[in-house]
Amino acid sequence: SPQRSIGQTAASSSRFFLIQLGIQTFHSHFSGISSVTAMAVIGTQLVVSMVMASILQKLQPHFSVARWLLSRRLVRYLHPTDDHLRELAGIQAPKGKGRKRDDRRADGKTDKEFSVPCNISLQLETAKVERVDIIGLQFYTEYQWLVDFTASALVIYMLTEAYYSLVQPRAEVNLSMIWCLLVVVFILSLLFTLTAAYFSGEDSGERSICLVFGFFFLLVSMAVLITSENILEFGLDRAYTSLSDTIGAFLGSQGVETSAASSKLMFKGILAVYSALIGAFLTFSGLRFGKMHQDSLKYSKDSPLMQLLLHLNFLWPLVIVLLWVKPLARGYVLHPPSLGTNSTVPTEPLMSEPWFETSRLYTVMLCAVLRVALMHRYLQSYLNMAHQRIEHVKKQAGRITNMEIQKRIVRVFFYLCVVAVQYLAPVLLLLYYGLLLKTLGEYSWTGNHVPDSGNLTTNLTEFPSLQEGKAVGDDEPVKQAAQQLTLAFASLRNIFSAVFFRGVVSYLCWWSATTVFITTAFGMIYHSVFTT
Repeated sequence: SPQRSIGQTAASSSRFFLIQLGIQTFHSHFSGISSVTAMAVIGTQLVVSMVMASILQKLQPHFSVARWLLSRRLVRYLHPTDDHLRELAGIQAPKGKGRKRDDRRADGKTDKEFSVPCNISLQLETAKVERVDIIGLQFYTEYQWLVDFTASALVIYMLTEAYYSLVQPRAEVNLSMIWCLLVVVFILSLLFTLTAAYFSGEDSGERSICLVFGFFFLLVSMAVLITSENILEFGLDRAYTSLSDTIGAFLGSQGVETSAASSKLMFKGILAVYSALIGAFLTFSGLRFGKMHQDSLKYSKDSPLMQLLLHLNFLWPLVIVLLWVKPLARGYVLHPPSLGTNSTVPTEPLMSEPWFETSRLYTVMLCAVLRVALMHRYLQSYLNMAHQRIEHVKKQAGRITNMEIQKRIVRVFFYLCVVAVQYLAPVLLLLYYGLLLKTLGEYSWTGNHVPDSGNLTTNLTEFPSLQEGKAVGDDEPVKQAAQQLTLAFASLRNIFSAVFFRGVVSYLCWWSATTVFITTAFGMIYHSVFTT
């Protein structure tokens, strides 16, 4: 099936990449390559990655974090049988036999379909969601790969962080970044698939909503990208300057003449287009979350603590957004206003500048923790929609067919995995952008990193020529390939400096939080004002 092929393709691609990387590492160990080539040795990280890939492949049929999350305390509503509906409506079962009954089946007019009063006294039965129940649901394979693969990548990231803090290697490629990038690409492809499903449907209103929100976020992103760095401190201007300088130095080291740097308009234009696509992808996720949040608050009226957690889950992306607003966040944290009438007394900052940067990362992590911890509450509020639909039918006049009643109930549970993807994908995207920002931006979890002084000349290093990989008299293609790969990695490390990553990934992280909050806030307003 198409759903299963996506997961199998992702698995085979990951295994193929790791096998090829292992072969290159093996040759670099035992082929006597120069010291420059030794920088490509990945060693411990490669072993951890290959073990995790094997665990993901072997353990997934027996245990899955995705199945555990859905089969944990969730209750679904069962659709009534035809006999039960006939008994409530006082309709006798048909007694037709023989060829006449078979002909009616062939014509599509079977005696299985009948109508009952809308105000029928129907009480739905409930059942716990078991693991076997969710296997055949729509988008189950995509949901399983989303959760299991992101969980495996998170484990690899934590092990790599512990490895770097203990060993502090200098010449190894951080393989956890490749896992994080794969997670981001997989989430974006999954969101694209969900959005394409809305476009392929018969309802033109869904396509219109996606297009309207896409153009809306395009305008918002263009306004954000031209905002002064004194208001929104992403560091995009310095990131562009660093990229232009390093690209010029790289082309010069390769003997390529360059007359002009790349346009800043094109640089920010690419970010604006990406921002518009992300806004369109997260539109229906936000609308769905707004409905579930509203219902969750209604079901938690007797628990003030739960309502507080639900409100925090809704408002926490806004906290992340405000942390990049320089007058509100950095101004009050690093330069708090003096208290009292004596304004000459200096006020100590609430925290140091490195700790302020680290606090942003912890805020992003806490947003993901809140979303996953409250997942059961939100998904249960979605499953309760089956009961809400039946109660809504009871308030109507006239009659309704048994098929329609059963469809309204079955569809809720059938799309449970789709709703779970819409619930988790935005915050997982935000989480892994935060992890990329921490590592690529050279931040620290303990707040002891060196703040960026703004001196871009320190990021310019001497680029090795790619022609150096072709050793004189070296006829072994493996050595040449390993040397070329090593020099290519070294060049990429120099082109995309920490200044560049701090600017771009900070914007991507901030924009993800912004779109999540705007779409969920719109969903709350829409379901509170425009729907009953």
